[in-house]
Parts: sequence; structure tokens; C-alpha cells
Amino acid sequence: MDFMGLIIMQNKLKQETPGVLEDLHKANIRTVMVTGDNMLTAVSVARDCGMILPQDKVIIAEALPPKDGKVAKINWHYADTLTQCSNSSAIDSEAIPIKLVHNSLENLQVTRYHFAMNGKSFSVILEHFQDLAPKLMLHGTVFARMAPDQKTQLIEALQNVDYFVGMCGDGANDCGALKRAHGGISLSELEASVASPFTSKTPSISCVPNLIREGRAALMTSFCVFKFMALYSIIQYFSVTLLYSILSNLGDFQFLFIDLAIILVVVFTMSLNPAWKELVAQRPPSGLISGALLFSVLSQIIICIGFQSLGFFWVKQQSWYEVWHPQSDACNTTRSLYWNSSYLDNETKPDTHNIQNYENTTVFFISSFQYLIVAIAFSKGKPFRQPCYKNYFFVVSVIILYVFILLIMLHPVASIDQVLQIVCVPYQWRITMLMIVLVNALVSIMVENFFLDMVLWKVVFNRDKQGEYRFTTTQPPQASVDRWGKCCLSWALGCRKKIPKAKYMYLAQELLVDPEWPPKPQTTTEAKALVKENGSCQIITIT
Repeated sequence: MDFMGLIIMQNKLKQETPGVLEDLHKANIRTVMVTGDNMLTAVSVARDCGMILPQDKVIIAEALPPKDGKVAKINWHYADTLTQCSNSSAIDSEAIPIKLVHNSLENLQVTRYHFAMNGKSFSVILEHFQDLAPKLMLHGTVFARMAPDQKTQLIEALQNVDYFVGMCGDGANDCGALKRAHGGISLSELEASVASPFTSKTPSISCVPNLIREGRAALMTSFCVFKFMALYSIIQYFSVTLLYSILSNLGDFQFLFIDLAIILVVVFTMSLNPAWKELVAQRPPSGLISGALLFSVLSQIIICIGFQSLGFFWVKQQSWYEVWHPQSDACNTTRSLYWNSSYLDNETKPDTHNIQNYENTTVFFISSFQYLIVAIAFSKGKPFRQPCYKNYFFVVSVIILYVFILLIMLHPVASIDQVLQIVCVPYQWRITMLMIVLVNALVSIMVENFFLDMVLWKVVFNRDKQGEYRFTTTQPPQASVDRWGKCCLSWALGCRKKIPKAKYMYLAQELLVDPEWPPKPQTTTEAKALVKENGSCQIITIT
């Protein structure tokens, strides 16, 4: 044979891949590589793209199935350099570069480590090492030589420890995993796009941060609209309740003005904020029944009820106040220049439903402003959405509504007052209502955007982030009274330590204090064998 030459095939990283992975790491989003390529290739690519940092340790898990009457076992190796170890067994004739790093074992508690394994080892671990599988899912980064069904099993194993899993794939062998993941993204428009709920037009993972940002923005928009609709119902309900106490109510056109001119316009425009331009580490609330959202709604309810009650009862304390009747002329008693005297000429029909009175006018103006105030307070921007002032439709609609309500409150128009069944009040009281509205707006925005975000969100309702764990010690059950007292005191001081709800967080706490984890090099972990004695089954641990 004549030697003609060598053919070298190289599959380079896409230019945008390292930057995308760095953005995900900054957002505390863990990345895992699942590939059908060789273990050497997978580990090398993981280092090149930044999934495994230069100072991180890579632990190869070589799982061998039961053979010749022996139980299944796992051999642990450290793949740090390209030094070949002659006495280490190969995995399916694949050479694994390993280096025994005895001197660096004590640094593993402060150095990140990653597990790497191939598909056959992963199957053996799932079948014979069920108690070890969740621990490996916590730090498993590279999974090579994975078959299509093994990719699906990996997604399920990650979900079993309460991870929310997203999957990117571009081939038919990824269909099962894309369908099983919480969020599957197909990077091609062929077979994978059929099983995946999302399909990217660009064949790169640059779509992942964009999808997460848009998803978080959509979630926060849903929460925003939900909170606004809840406040709208409560504000209107309390307005009607206050007026029922004096056998009055809001007028039909007042209801129509609130529902059509204010609520309908605000709801359609406040949801148009685009997503924030960066992917942040902070996560939005995972559900409607969460401490931050409930406190936000309850605090605004208390504020709105308080200022409505203030206006309702304060108007009765005014010197000019009397039970309104068609001949009432509170404006002329103060010689107001802003009152249209022709208003009385339009009052020809008696008000049988007692809609027209000073309490109704006061509650209507204050509540109309409150709808707009809570809409602005709930339209939060950073860190998940763009600021509300960039939502031009929302800004224009709110400004128009503010100007219109201010106009009919400070400079009454007889025809509009007649349609809305508003009575004339002295100009001084109109300024007083304006002061009540301004203080209401200041308190609502301060509570929502400063107290809630800067104090309660970061102290009381701060949830554990991925990779950040809090130590929790187990207390004896007999000291229940003392424990509850200490818990209340520590909660009041803002230093309460929470027990993580997610399984992977709880496992991380256990592994941090486990002296035998991670496994040392050249150690062998063997499966538990079941031995029957006298018809019963016993579990024997082989060491």
C-alpha cells in the first residue's frame, strides 16, 4: 500500500457558544452536556466552552455491570491531564486519560468538581446504584456515548431531584429528551421540531437566554395583571361597601367609566413591557401563592382601603357638609370661581337611588386615581422586564386618564358631572382630595418598589439560589416549645434559616458535610447484594 496522507476532521465550537454559557453561569443556571460523542471529545469540549473551568476537577465514573457472580461496581478516576494510566481499566475499549491527584484531595471542598460518565455506566448506575444516582445528578456535567433512551432517562433523573430541566437538541435521537424536558428547544426544523415545544430559527444555543428572558417576562406580566385585577375588584368592592353604609352606590356611568375607560385600557397596555435585556441570577416567584406576591397584594389592599376610608369619613367632618339634596349649594357658600352655576338648572329629576352625594363624589375620584396608582406600582421593570416608561402605549394611556380625571375634578364641567352623577364640592376639598391621592401614590410606590423589593424580597422571602445552600441543623423533637420560641425570635431578627424545599438543595447540604464525598481516586464502590437466608431477604453491604 502507498501512504497518501491523513484526513483530520475537526468540529469547532460555534463562536457564540462560550458567551452564551457564560451568561447562563452568571445567572446561576447549571449547564450539562449530553452527547453521543467519545468521552475524550466531550470533556475537551466542556473545557473549551467554559462548562468546566481550568481549576475544576473532573471525576470519571466507570460503572461495571455484574459479571461472573460479582456485583456491580464503580471505579472512580480523576481526569486532569492527558497522562495515560496503565493500571486503570478502560470503558468499552475507550482510553480515559486520568491522573491520580492524591495531594489535591483536601482542596476538593473548596474546588468545584464535575462527574463524567458514558451511557453504559449511566445505565448501570440507574439500575444498581439508585441511592447514588441523585448525588451524581447534582454534579454530573458530561454524559458521553448516550443513546436516545438514555438521554430521556437523564432528563427524568434530573427532574427526580426537583430540577427544572431545559433541553436543546437538533437530531431525531433527541426527540424523547426534548419531549420529556420542561422546556425543549429544537435547533433544527426537522424531526426534533415535531417533539419540541420550541423551535429556533438559528441553529445555535444563543436562543436559550432569550427564551428564558422572555419566559420570565411573560410570567411577571401574568403576575402583574393578576395583581392589578385583584386590586381592581377589591377597590371597587370597598367603594361600594362604603357607599352602601349610607344607602348609596356608584352610578351606572361611573361603573362604565371605571371599567371601560380605566380598567380595560390599563389591562391591555400594562402587559406590553418587553423583556429585560440581560439574564439575571434572581429568579421570579414560582407561583401565585408565594410570600412576595401575597404581601404585595395585601399591602396595596390595606393602603387603598385606608385612603378611601380617610376621604369618606373626612368629608363628613367638613364645615360645609350636609346630607346632599338637589338644592344643596356647597360651592357657592365658599364663592368658588370654578363652579358652573348652570349646574343646578340641569337638576330636574330627583335622585331616587341616592347616587348624587358628597361621599359618592369623594369615593369616585379617590378610587379612580387608585386604579392608576396600583397599575403603575405593579408595572415593575428590572430585573425581568423593561421599565414601564418604555411601554409607550401604557404611558400615553395613563397620562391621558390622569389629565382627564384631574380636569373634571379641579375644573368641573356641568355636562360631564351630570353624566357621571357627580355633585359640586368646594374647591378647597378638591385640593384636599388631590393631596390624599398624592400621598396614596407615594405610599403605594414606596411600599411596592422599595420596601418590598429591598427588604422583604432579599431578607424574608429570599429563596436559595442554585449553588448557594444554607446549613440547617436538626433539633430534637422534645424541645418543641423552645424551638418555636427561637424560630419566632430568629424570624423577627431576619436571620431565620430555611430548610430547602428542592431535593437537590437538601442533597447539596448533606454532601458538603460528608467526609467521604466526593469519592477518592482508585476507590471502588460496589453495589449491595441481596442474599436469601431461611426464606427471608437480607441486604449485605460488600466493602
